Amino acid sequence: MLRNYLKIAFRSLVRNKAYSAINILGLAFGLACSLMIALWVKDELDMDAFHANESQLYQVFERQYYVDKTEASYLTQGLLAEELKKVIPEIQSATGMEEVRTFTLESGNTIQKMEGSFAGSDFFSMFSYPLLQGTIVSALNDPGSIAISRRMAEQFFGNPEQAIGKPIRFENKEDLLVTAVFENIPSQSSIQFDFLRSWTAYIKENKWVHNWTNTSPSTFIQLRPEIDPDKVETKIKDFVYQYTEKRKGLRVELGLQPYSERYLHSVFKNGQLNGGRIEYVRIFSFVAFFILLIACINLMNLATARSAKRAKEVGIRKVIGALRPSLIIQFLSESMVLTITAGVLALFLVMILLPVFSTLTSKHLSLPLAQPLFWTTLLGVIFITGAIAGSYPALFLSSFNPVRVLKGTLKFDTGSFLFRKGLVVFQFTLSILLIIGMIVMHRQLNYIQHLNLGYDRENLLYIPMEGELIQKYDLFKTEASKLPGILSISRMHQSPTVMEHHTTDISWPGKDPNLTIPFSDTPVGYDFVETMKLQLKEGRDFSKDFGTDSVSYLINETALQKLGYQNPIGQPLWWGSHKGTIIGVLKDFHFNSVYQTIDPLVMRLDKHMRWGTILIRVEAGKTPDVLTGLEKLHKSLNTNFPFTYQFSDQEYTNLYKSEQIVSKLGNCFSFLAIFISCLGLFGLAAYTAESKIKEISIRKVLGASVRTIVIMLSLDFVLLVGIAFAIAIPIAWYSVHQWLQNFAYHISVQWWIFALAGLLALVIAVVTISLQSVKAALANPVKALKTE
Repeated sequence: MLRNYLKIAFRSLVRNKAYSAINILGLAFGLACSLMIALWVKDELDMDAFHANESQLYQVFERQYYVDKTEASYLTQGLLAEELKKVIPEIQSATGMEEVRTFTLESGNTIQKMEGSFAGSDFFSMFSYPLLQGTIVSALNDPGSIAISRRMAEQFFGNPEQAIGKPIRFENKEDLLVTAVFENIPSQSSIQFDFLRSWTAYIKENKWVHNWTNTSPSTFIQLRPEIDPDKVETKIKDFVYQYTEKRKGLRVELGLQPYSERYLHSVFKNGQLNGGRIEYVRIFSFVAFFILLIACINLMNLATARSAKRAKEVGIRKVIGALRPSLIIQFLSESMVLTITAGVLALFLVMILLPVFSTLTSKHLSLPLAQPLFWTTLLGVIFITGAIAGSYPALFLSSFNPVRVLKGTLKFDTGSFLFRKGLVVFQFTLSILLIIGMIVMHRQLNYIQHLNLGYDRENLLYIPMEGELIQKYDLFKTEASKLPGILSISRMHQSPTVMEHHTTDISWPGKDPNLTIPFSDTPVGYDFVETMKLQLKEGRDFSKDFGTDSVSYLINETALQKLGYQNPIGQPLWWGSHKGTIIGVLKDFHFNSVYQTIDPLVMRLDKHMRWGTILIRVEAGKTPDVLTGLEKLHKSLNTNFPFTYQFSDQEYTNLYKSEQIVSKLGNCFSFLAIFISCLGLFGLAAYTAESKIKEISIRKVLGASVRTIVIMLSLDFVLLVGIAFAIAIPIAWYSVHQWLQNFAYHISVQWWIFALAGLLALVIAVVTISLQSVKAALANPVKALKTE
């Protein structure tokens, strides 16, 4: 019986090649698109899920309650991990970890820039980064030790075995001993690093950690088995006040977040975790579902539209004894054969397109063909898709009355026509929503890229201040300034697009003692304003002509608003216990992501920086020559460090890398949604033209023009697109408005965006319909009328 069903199904598909091809192609693209999105989503969901202690791992975050706002971040105190483990018995292990940065390491003739950080001695017992050489106990115990990756061991020593016990030069300052080699960090880890140094070395190098009002590193803990994290969170809530006094106008709390959730849920809003990359995972999960649904709708529409062609077949089968269940199985079999064929084609499409998709998403995606679960899931999706796509046509076709069919009196009720039109409206509603989302996302990213940051990021070069450049900065600046094409040079801690350090130790006469205000702060060098091309609202930049500038400050407009000075130049300001005067007020400029508003900023002059970034303003068009000269100068002054640099505009662009990837994906999926919808529309238009061929022929004989016939055939479909547009507008407006609220600075959603999306959908639909309408209108009417 099953063999008979499949044989009839195959013959039906072959007999109607054009419609079968449309359905198979639409379903194949829908399945391929959904499969690639599913691989991307799974990779996102699997991030950090490989750790054996996953259910016991948590990250500590800090929440700060100020008088006028609440903030939160992952930055914590430097001694927090050690103290938590010592004081809270429910905590089995704990480690601090500083942000991964680039360092220079040397062994023999090999000098390389590597990514690394500092971590506590519990790190390798908490996280599942397997050691190839060395032991967990000794890997990060000593301040002179270093644990390196397999890749790093092979680059510097040949293999992991030869690396153990060997010295390696760190930042040309000290020799470290390799005590462990760990396996290369998997791509499923949100933290990527080549080496780790011990936390005792971090504490030794950073004396500020003993002040519990300072924060910088992250803190991770591992709870003992069966411990309730809520109870631990309650115990550590006011933990910092065991080591520091409470301050008026500020309350600090500690909280816990499961480590496995950190990658997807990392955005804080008003002090609470509120989204992150999980938003994009949800969006694209819905996109995958809707694109597949659009493809299923094509099959439903074409099957029900062509129901009149199969009415006699159903009538005859019923007359000779076929029951409705057997007819339902027959039509579902046709749907399954079609869907399985589309599934095979989709798999080949994914194999071809996956390398491109992986490059687009900056991931290492692959089809898990060796995993039985993959095949089970794929077959399940194909079966469900076939069942959904074939269910309504099967129920609809099998319900025909055989007497009315064979008498030729079969007429379809209004409901079936409305259902089919509703499906077309639904398709184009989703397509228009995707187009609007694509346009808004593209415009927002374009707005960000061209936003006036308050400084000129074009032709601005960053060079890390490291090695001999720390002591020889003045010489470097003098010699570099002589190079043709260099306009000015300065330096600062961190970089202009990543100024994350904050202080609450700023005070001034008349400040409310109950008010605690966080200020962004950074030390800078001479010529900072000129090099950055900042605009001074009042006063001047730091200058060697004024010996008192070492106790002077620059502030921005937002800081001035907090201070309340009417005439700020020369007014006193305290940074902790250091009293100084304000010498300049800068117009506000963006020094972080535009997800955040501009914070009050205080800058001081530091003539003895131990680390930071050298800023070089280059004359337009002279960059290649300047880089050649700088590299030569760098080699002569800083022999043991490779010459590296970065452009300001590149660093700024990297802040929005995730959004750029999502925008590109949105463009691709919007195109696919429209393409699949148009495939269905093309099929419906073809069937409509075919079913009205005699009417068209009579109209032509009576003098109707091609234009009139095209309009007649297109009008109904254009109306459906118009209805879809009306439905999509309010949904799209709400959705994009909510997304834009994530940005402190964003575009306004203007009416023309919706009009453009509607017009695009309409033009695409009309072009698709016209291909069939024009063909029908140009056909010879004599041939159609002779067939009567």
